[in-house]
Amino acid sequence: MSRIGRMPIIIPAGVEITIADGNVVTVKGAKVTLTQTFNSRLTIEKVDNTIVVKRPTDEKEDRAIHGLTRALIQNMVTGVTEGFKKELQINGVGYKAAKQGTTLVLNLGHSHDIKFEEKDGITFEVPNPNTIIVHGAEKQTVGQIAAQIREKRPPEPYLGKGVKYADEHIRRKAGKASK
Repeated sequence: MSRIGRMPIIIPAGVEITIADGNVVTVKGAKVTLTQTFNSRLTIEKVDNTIVVKRPTDEKEDRAIHGLTRALIQNMVTGVTEGFKKELQINGVGYKAAKQGTTLVLNLGHSHDIKFEEKDGITFEVPNPNTIIVHGAEKQTVGQIAAQIREKRPPEPYLGKGVKYADEHIRRKAGKASK
């Protein structure tokens, strides 16, 4: 049995979870409500102050989605209570980020500014011109937006210029060897 899948999900105070027909799980927190539909083969039960995910058989498909479903529900609970964030760092001469209203404006050495709008519960924070923090309740959306920002100027291995995650290590290459 899946070690992740069999662990119960503890519902913290202030979070309301409803399970509708067809395994539609709705997690409601103080500010955000998240809804997701899960595979109907699994059984999702609310027992006291916990959520338990059970699988019907030990078939390969059931085993594969058991731990995934539990992890996704746990991420929904974490998202409505604490939220998720990704921190990006900008390295390079003249590269910078700024926030104008609800728009993130990036100067990354292109002939134009790159703009990202806040939407779908995603907010940007720019504590200094070289740091961007992406906040949101949905883990997948936060990661996707952070990846799209990084994609505009990925870090290059020779000088390390570009946009990288704060915890990412860039493997540097040696430059030209001189005689």
